[in-house]
Amino acid sequence: MDTADKHAPDPIPKGRPLTALEEAERARVQALLDTRYMADLGPADAGWGRRQFLFLTSVATAFAGLNFFVWPFIDSLNPAADVQALASVEVDLTPIKVGQSITVVWRGKPIFIRHRTEAEIAAARSVDLSQLPDPQPDAARTLKPEWLVVVGVCNHLGCIPRGQRPTDPHGAYAGWFCPCHGSHFDTSGRIRKGPAPNNLAVPQYTFIDDEHIRIG
Repeated sequence: MDTADKHAPDPIPKGRPLTALEEAERARVQALLDTRYMADLGPADAGWGRRQFLFLTSVATAFAGLNFFVWPFIDSLNPAADVQALASVEVDLTPIKVGQSITVVWRGKPIFIRHRTEAEIAAARSVDLSQLPDPQPDAARTLKPEWLVVVGVCNHLGCIPRGQRPTDPHGAYAGWFCPCHGSHFDTSGRIRKGPAPNNLAVPQYTFIDDEHIRIG
């Protein structure tokens, strides 16, 4: 077979002048080629594809490099595993007898946990709230009446009140006493007398069961 047969014949015979319709069609096709855009980055030309490939490759490489260096820095800002472990503390309440208190540490702060007597609960709930510097009912400060959980830091100047031990001074209201500046707290940890502006704070805590709590 003649090799010339392998090629499609020229649709326009050589030497024949173009008709007006053929001229218009060729001009339309050429205009489309001259104004072709890809991804709105500019008109296509002989070197466009290579430049686009190099551009996208550079962007991808830069992003990967940025991620390689920035992510370890961002990850280093997260709390360490040991810090996260201290975000909550579980406490077994079974060793605490009625009338006793213990102190645990949560996030670097002392937490007072007191197993209150019936008399202490009654005293805390019989108070006229209008007489309190920071009015708050006892029921709003406890999840169970017999258990009081407070942050053992006086909010006047950050001192730690005394009253956890039987031999400690308990102030005028049988709760806690801050000897630094004379703040008195009752059996609900509420400020009753002295310069402290607020009650002892109640941390976030939940009862896991009747004998265990989780602080934080």
